[in-house]
Amino acid sequence: MKKSVRLYITGSVQGVFFRNFVKENAVRHDVRGFVRNLEDGRIEIFLEGNIDAVKKMVEICKKGPKHAEIRKVEEKPEKFQDFRTFKILHI
Repeated sequence: MKKSVRLYITGSVQGVFFRNFVKENAVRHDVRGFVRNLEDGRIEIFLEGNIDAVKKMVEICKKGPKHAEIRKVEEKPEKFQDFRTFKILHI
């Protein structure tokens, strides 16, 4: 079964290669979607794929890379959109 979820990550997450960290792990776990910095300092992540892979990615995103300090994670279920790849988007 497939699953889609959107995450909003709050904390010291910009400038610590968070987006590259998410993309590398998404590719490794065959998860598709996107990651981007938001103007308010949060990071938005859209993940979709196999249920177990998406759950694993959510856990990875909650921990973040080495120097990230995550204070809050908002998780919202989403409609499956059938992304073909995982991309880093720029506002």
